[in-house]
Amino acid sequence: MHDDAARGPAGSLGKDAAVLAGLFLVSGVLHFARPQVFEPIVPKSLPSRRGLVYASGAAEVACATGLLVPRTRRAAGLASAALLVAVFPANVTMTAQAVRRLNRNPADPRRRAYLAATVARLPLQWPMVRAGLRAGGVLR
Repeated sequence: MHDDAARGPAGSLGKDAAVLAGLFLVSGVLHFARPQVFEPIVPKSLPSRRGLVYASGAAEVACATGLLVPRTRRAAGLASAALLVAVFPANVTMTAQAVRRLNRNPADPRRRAYLAATVARLPLQWPMVRAGLRAGGVLR
C-alpha cells in the first residue's frame, strides 16, 4: 500500500489537502456563478471563452471532490497540482489586468484591494501545488 503524506491517521484527509479541496470547491462554483469574472483572463485566441471557464470550474470541483474521497485522493492530488500549474499564467494575466485598471484610477480603494489580492495569490499558488503533490503521494 502506498504511503500518502496528505493523509493523517486512519486515512483521514490531511489539513493541507482539506484546505486545497475547500479552495477548489469555492473557486469552481464561482466559475459557474460568475463566469464573467474569469472570461477576461482566457486568452482571446482560444475559442469559447465561457465554455473554457465552465470547463476549468468543473475541473476544480472534480479535483475538490476527488481530494475528499480516499480512493481517488492520489489521482485528484496529482490532477490538482497539474491544474494549478496550468492556470498560473491566467492568474498572472489577472494581476496584470488589475495593474492596468488601477493605473486608470489610482485612488480607487477597491481596485487597490483587488490588485493586492491578485498579487498575494501568486506566491500562494506554489504551496497549493505542493499540497496537491502531497495528496498525490509524490511529496511527504
